[in-house]
Amino acid sequence: MNKPSPKAVVLLSGGLDSATALAIAKDQGFDCYVLSFDYGQRSLTELNAARKVVEQLGVSEHRTVRLHLEDFGGSALTDHDIDVPEQEEEGIPVTYVPARNTVFLSLALGWAEVLEASAIFIGVNAVDYSGYPDCRPEFIDAFEKMANLATRAGVEGQGVAIHTPLMRLTKSDIIREGQRLGLNYADTVSCYQANDNGEACRVCDSCRLRAKGFEDAGVPDPTRYFA
Repeated sequence: MNKPSPKAVVLLSGGLDSATALAIAKDQGFDCYVLSFDYGQRSLTELNAARKVVEQLGVSEHRTVRLHLEDFGGSALTDHDIDVPEQEEEGIPVTYVPARNTVFLSLALGWAEVLEASAIFIGVNAVDYSGYPDCRPEFIDAFEKMANLATRAGVEGQGVAIHTPLMRLTKSDIIREGQRLGLNYADTVSCYQANDNGEACRVCDSCRLRAKGFEDAGVPDPTRYFA
């Protein structure tokens, strides 16, 4: 009898990085259960992109959870009174959403325990997004330790591992890896303020990093722009 594939919960925003993380999880042989969030973000077209990526790659299940982080605001992505910056910023950028990855990983952890999944995949990156405190290796290590102290699965010795396959990769490295795995990046949306048609603004930080990544990788950029 064939041994069943190990289960993994994969966080998917619909952007380039999380789509690549999903492709990597599948390539590593995991049975993928995908979790997306409608958290009051400025652009909801990324959730449409997430559905397209799931259709493209094929997964066991895809769930979208509604959160109301806009009730707190404090970020250009959840508060329309804060403009999305169009120039590089020093320090932690205003597009940082307070506690977002902590909340996302906590919910992924709950589903992983129910599924008896051994892994959670998240597409955080400390190279291009080093300004985000919840994308650092130190945060991931601390969360994994907490997760295995706070769950029945962890206490009983069946803990979960947090996988961050993109952590040390440049954007061009990530794109090359996705290309190797046959990922169609035309289905992804990275822009912080994409319009309802999934077209990108070209000028936000995420758009600039994405465009440079394709240029550095020597890969044609499939992004559609409205500007």
